[in-house]
This record gives sequence, structure tokens and C-alpha cells, in this order.
Amino acid sequence: MTPPETDADGLDGDEFDVVVIGAGPTGENAADYAIRNGLTAALVESERVGGECSFWACIPSKTLLRTGHAVAAARRLPGVRAELDPAAVLARRDSFVHDLDDTSQVEWAAGAGIAVVRGVGRLDGERAVRVGDRVLRARHAVVVATGSVPVRPPVEGLDSVRTWGSREATGAASVPARFGVLGGGVVGSELAQAFSRLGSRVTLVNHGPRLLPSAEPVAGQRVAAAMREEGIDVRLDQGLDAVSPGPDGSVVLHLGDERVEVDELLVATGRRPNTADIGLDTIGLEPGAPLTVDDSGLAHGNWLYAAGDVTGRAPLTHMGKYAGRIVGAAIAARAAGTPLDTGPWGEHSATADHAAVPQVVFTDPEVASVGLTSVAAREAGLPVRVVEIDIAVAGSSLQADGYTGSATMVVDTEREVLLGVTFVGQDVAEMVHAATIAVVGEVPLARLWHAVPAFPTISEVWLRLLETYRSDTAR
Repeated sequence: MTPPETDADGLDGDEFDVVVIGAGPTGENAADYAIRNGLTAALVESERVGGECSFWACIPSKTLLRTGHAVAAARRLPGVRAELDPAAVLARRDSFVHDLDDTSQVEWAAGAGIAVVRGVGRLDGERAVRVGDRVLRARHAVVVATGSVPVRPPVEGLDSVRTWGSREATGAASVPARFGVLGGGVVGSELAQAFSRLGSRVTLVNHGPRLLPSAEPVAGQRVAAAMREEGIDVRLDQGLDAVSPGPDGSVVLHLGDERVEVDELLVATGRRPNTADIGLDTIGLEPGAPLTVDDSGLAHGNWLYAAGDVTGRAPLTHMGKYAGRIVGAAIAARAAGTPLDTGPWGEHSATADHAAVPQVVFTDPEVASVGLTSVAAREAGLPVRVVEIDIAVAGSSLQADGYTGSATMVVDTEREVLLGVTFVGQDVAEMVHAATIAVVGEVPLARLWHAVPAFPTISEVWLRLLETYRSDTAR
């Protein structure tokens, strides 16, 4: 169900202070923060208000994963029997995406005073957005928050077979008996495990030598080992030579001399900024390229802003929301003639994009990280020491019998502050915010020593990391 177009009361026709193209979480935040600061705003959306994350990505994928993870965690404790019902998992997924009905999101926008305009929005010259035959004009700014779209690899025969993207996978009406996954990044890894635990026999093919290539190496190693242990056929350093139609609508994967037949094939080989058809040519910019922005989100002139995946900076929902808040506040400040605070960590500066991006990969084991990896820090020429230890504390042993995990911290040895932290293990996702605060706050290790972890929790691994660092330093 798609609600009709809604315009907030009290706004002047087709003229607004701010027009936002794209009503996902990023666009919603940009419009909301403009409104909070006294401006008027319109959201232009061609699909669902709430965007990719709410209906086809973060929310449904994590819903598909959660029950399987809970069952696996329960089975790691003695005296517990646990099973899952795939149909109930799919039904719960449907409830979280409201059966693809965005009424509640539209009602939120109306309550916030934001106009919602249905249709494909394209730039139409300076401060103008065309939606069909209608032209919206922005007094102060247009914000592009059009997200990203999947990249399709040049595999022979790929266009001759039915494939799934992440949308088809997260919206699946049933669980395929045989499930193929092309790509070992976040989407491929998460959905491979989700469908394995829902009952599919999964084959994952990854061209590179490890899963999760942008994370610390230990993360991909531990996730691949866990997948293999539960029966997922993980093929690393394995190119997909071709695909071809199989019997009864199946897909045949050509892997060297081997042929693997699957019922559905998920293509999860990355995404690119969605700028190819948003009217950039009408203002002299190149369609298809990421929209380069400064830390206030300004992309062109003194009126065009961009935030979220479309900029290519930090393509994660929470980082898009962060950028949206920065952009909304920056537009309002410029509109009021107020000086902007764009220095590092300023009110109008998305500083976290550069060195403090938190992320959780919701595989089992989870991967929770923030900041620079050891490789990225060294490539930046920073003075680095890396501490990597197993997670083996009282809290982890209580969490699950046979608990295995790892903790890695990357330290700037000149300033004695954290540059990055990675946890890998069951139930580590909620630990990442403490690490984020330490990285953003540049908390000296000498002060962090006094942040005493509660006993018996997995967080006690912080003490072990600091002890190991001090021990290594004393040598």
C-alpha cells in the first residue's frame, strides 16, 4: 500500500526553504533538522518514505538473522533446547517492514511539519527540483540523499538467469533449498548465514582471499571459520567464471571445472552512489559520480548539499543520519547568517566520517569496529602499535560454553590514544559504542586505565587489552 502524496499544512505551494531528494533515514534527518531550526522542508520520494534501510536492507536483514543467532546462542548453553520456525521468522520480518507500507513514516513527517512529495525528483537547474510536471523551488538549499544502487559484475551469462539482489533476498517469500551467494562483503556474509540458519544449503563464492576485506583480517578469518563449521560452503579466492540456466529455473554456477546448482543466486558485489539520473547535468556536474562534499555537506555553489551513501564517504545508515543532522543544521545556520562551526568535531562538521566510523557486521560471530584498521593506520603513516588478544574473560565464558572471539586495538604510540578497535565474537555489538567514545574523545590510555569494566562482563577484555599494551611497552 502506498499512501497518497501529503503536504504539511501551512507551507507555501511549491516553494520551501529546503528540498530534499530521497526520504530514507538520511533525507529524513536532513529535513527534520532543518525544520527544528526554523526552516520549511519538503521530502521527495519515489518509493517508500523510510528508504532502503527500513524496507529492504538493515531492518529486514537483521530480523532474518536475529532468530537464528538466538537459537545458536541458546544451544551453546547446557540444558537448553531451541529450534526455529522459518515461516515465523519471515512473518516477523514482514511485521518489521509493515508489509512495505510506509504510512507510519509519512505520518511522522506530517507531524514534524515536513511536506512529502511523491515521485522521482531530479535537479532542474539552480535551487529547483522537478517531480513530474511539478517544480519545487528551494529558497536556501537542495539536499541530495538518493543513496546507492547495486553494482552488477561482468560475469558471463549473468543476464541470462534470474538473480537476487539484496532487496529480493531480504524480501524472500520462502527459503530456497539451495542458495548461492556471490560476494563476501557485509551483505553477502550476513545473508549467507541468515539463509543457512533458515534451512538453505549455502554456497558462497568470493573472488578475494578473505571475507569482510575492509575489516581487520582476524574478522574475516573467524567469520569464515564459523560459517564452514555450520556447513556453509565458503569458496575464497574463487572466481565465478560464468552462470547458466539450470533445470526447473535453477542457476548453474561455473567454478572452474566444477558446476554447482542453486535455486537462487544473490549477487552482493557492492554498491555505488546513486547519481546517474538525478539531473546533475542541469547544473554542470557529471552524472554517475559521487557527490563530493565538504564536512558541512556542501557539494556545489552555496545551495547544493549531499549526505549519506550518495557522497561515497561512509556508506552506513547511521553515518548517513549523522551527515543529515549536520547538513540540516548547517543549512539553517547559513540561512540565518550565523557563522558555522566547521572545525574538527564542530557542530557543522561531519568529522567522524574520517576516522571514527562505527560498524557492526551481524554475522555470528559479530564484528563490531570503529575507527582505523591496522592497515589503514599504517597506510596513513601513523605511528602504530597493534594489540590483538583472544576474548577470554569470565564474562565471555559465562556467555557461552566454548566462547571464542578476539579483540584488537590500534594505538597511536606518540599520542597514546586509540585509533581503532575491533571486537569479534558472540554478542559484541553493544560493546562498540564504548570504543567509539574512546576514539572520538581521544581518551588517553592513561585515563582509559581508570575506566573500570564491570565484572563479570565481556567488557573486561578492555582491561586485558590495556594490560597487554602496557606489558609490551615495558619490554
